[in-house]
Amino acid sequence: MALKTDVLIVGGGLAGLSTAYHLGSRLEALVVEKGTRVGGTAGSVAQDGFTFDQTGHLLHLHDDYGRRLILGLLRGNAARHERSAWIHSRGVDTRYPFQANTFGLPPRVVDDCLLGFLKTVHRPGRPLGSRPSFRDWCLRQFGEGISRHFMFPYNEKLWKTPLEELTTEWQGRFVPKPKPGEVLRGALMDQRKAFGYNASFYYPRRGGCQALPDALAARLRSGQVRLRCALKSVDLRERIAVVEGLGEVAYGRLVNTMPLYDFLGLVGPLPARADEARRRLRFNTVWNLNLGVARAGVCDKHWIYFPEKSFPFYRVGFASNFARSNHPRGTSSLYIEVSRKPQERVDKRRLETSILDGLRRCGLLKASDRLVTRQWNQIRCGYVVYDFERTPAVAALTAFLNRRGVDSIGRYGGWKYSFMEETILDGKACAERLCASLV
Repeated sequence: MALKTDVLIVGGGLAGLSTAYHLGSRLEALVVEKGTRVGGTAGSVAQDGFTFDQTGHLLHLHDDYGRRLILGLLRGNAARHERSAWIHSRGVDTRYPFQANTFGLPPRVVDDCLLGFLKTVHRPGRPLGSRPSFRDWCLRQFGEGISRHFMFPYNEKLWKTPLEELTTEWQGRFVPKPKPGEVLRGALMDQRKAFGYNASFYYPRRGGCQALPDALAARLRSGQVRLRCALKSVDLRERIAVVEGLGEVAYGRLVNTMPLYDFLGLVGPLPARADEARRRLRFNTVWNLNLGVARAGVCDKHWIYFPEKSFPFYRVGFASNFARSNHPRGTSSLYIEVSRKPQERVDKRRLETSILDGLRRCGLLKASDRLVTRQWNQIRCGYVVYDFERTPAVAALTAFLNRRGVDSIGRYGGWKYSFMEETILDGKACAERLCASLV
């Protein structure tokens, strides 16, 4: 006989746990998670005395409720940091964001960036159309110099997509535009003003990023989260899911937090229009190498961006600078992120060799450094690609699923670019919609 629940929540990451937490006792909810612990991509792994996250996961708290909830869940296990983010190009490190901090680059590069930006102010040219590409938006906002020296190479490396195929829907809070005076000041001196949504952040003092999903899960009822229970298939008409280890689960409403593309692959057969919309969803894969190095203070920064093609990685972060508990005394820990297309074959041994070579060439690692440990993560759906097909496809699929009793939420279920606080708030909003349907 099938299990029954009011709400079946697929995925025990932050979005799924938040949905269950905010439903409380108003609806019976069951969370099924394929992994051996909660957290999903916001989880952590302990290895050889190090705590490794799945790439850099930081808490950017902007919503009053989100701040109270998250800090309350962590109960003092959170430290606030002022961001130290940098960009390595032309052999030097400059402050993030590039567009406001070109001081220290070769003079001809600074001149190129500054003159190009000032031209956008005094000779803006024709207005952008109603659907500009990200490439055209960069040229209009920052000019040719800043675009050529950073915006184009970095975003091409990250998104693995021609920039004329990307929209501007995603970049609002993630790509700050400084004022002309700030661009000029940042070209003439070391400007320390903080820009952007992530100028400060919180991070757990102990337990890595895993501390947050663990704290959420601890607020749920015993047995409400089932681990090692992967979703195998869903019959939307009958509202029955087949879950590994549980068999058939009959539900009234389903909340999906796994990647939308993958979830739809378990729903079948899809109507032709939904299947066509699914095939328009694009994403790239993040390969993350975590390293433990037998040297303290490898770098005093939080993370560094690498726009140049000569480096295989687009970002290197230093988790040992987030929390002392992340690493043993006398060591440092790094996370290195590489973007690839999902269908691209990756030889991890060869990629690791090129990563270590790049870290030595930029001066982060010394030839004498000894690696204590290393750990690979593949985040298959790392970044959703915001091309011109994404929004109409997601809208069509969301409407299709809603009509059949499914809410698809969070960074991956909602098929969007977001951060952890927003994901938790997505769960809250979903729970409120589900409860409102009872009235």
